[in-house]
Amino acid sequence: MDEAVEKTGGAVRRRPARERLLRAAAHRFYADGVSATGIDTITDQAGVAKKSLYNNFASKAELVQAYLEGRHEEWLGLYRARLERAQDARGRVLAVFDAYVDHAEFEYEQGFRGCGLLNVAAELPAGDEGRAVVRRYKEDVEALLVKHLEELLPGRPEQVHVTAEHLSFLLEGATVRAGLEGGSSRIRQARVLAAELLEQL
Repeated sequence: MDEAVEKTGGAVRRRPARERLLRAAAHRFYADGVSATGIDTITDQAGVAKKSLYNNFASKAELVQAYLEGRHEEWLGLYRARLERAQDARGRVLAVFDAYVDHAEFEYEQGFRGCGLLNVAAELPAGDEGRAVVRRYKEDVEALLVKHLEELLPGRPEQVHVTAEHLSFLLEGATVRAGLEGGSSRIRQARVLAAELLEQL
């Protein structure tokens, strides 16, 4: 397996080819799109042989799936960090919005281009498994909103689900606009609107 040697504080750490390929794919898929990114581009940026890619991933489609999983896990890490700082149920709902802001404010090569998951889904044909994966991840986010709203609105299941759907639409719509504008301001504005809505419950 190809490996890279990385020096950290005098110590030498070997980074496996799979990790390097995933990093390169994440970088290029987000910056340029899946269709525009060829296997050669990924292997060149990762510094590995093409054979190494196929030793780790059966196909480009499998690499795309791994990218989607990694992107969602990256967001979940941001969400968990925000959740730890939340003081109450309202704060836990808003932690979902804060994690979207944090993701939008990463230092991307070409600036923020919107949700990486939806960007990939937009390139895939109807019925592609990648689109189903993105849908599941988006449903996971809405389920988090439901969970925190259940704490905020005990015994009111109908209002919980309606509110979660409204907040999900607000969040995803704001993220699309933020991607078009290349910054997090629309998501920040959506957070303000969400906070105002929660105060009225």
